[in-house]
Amino acid sequence: MYKAGEIDFVLISGDNSSLYYNEPTVFKKDLIKGGIPQEKIFLDYAGFRTLDSMVRAKTIFGLDSATMISQKFHNERAIYLAEEKGLHAIGFNADNISLKNGLKVQIREYFAL
Repeated sequence: MYKAGEIDFVLISGDNSSLYYNEPTVFKKDLIKGGIPQEKIFLDYAGFRTLDSMVRAKTIFGLDSATMISQKFHNERAIYLAEEKGLHAIGFNADNISLKNGLKVQIREYFAL
């Protein structure tokens, strides 16, 4: 989406709760390898819950609108929470995780809903 000119910046929000688990940094490295300039990537290390990420996107990072890039099941929740917090949001659905590779994610999502 960045290369197509659909988005100007990337805000990565994720869990950074331990020395051995750092979602934002891993995503940033992958995006840089994919050709997005480092200065266009911003990190939110306090994205422990989707609600936190939406509130922080609005209040800390000053966003009025955002494109959520995630799997469909997550985008539905993220867009709803963003709109509830005054952040206009649309979603771009990535491929779903297979049951074999994403059982933990799917169980977590069940309880999140």
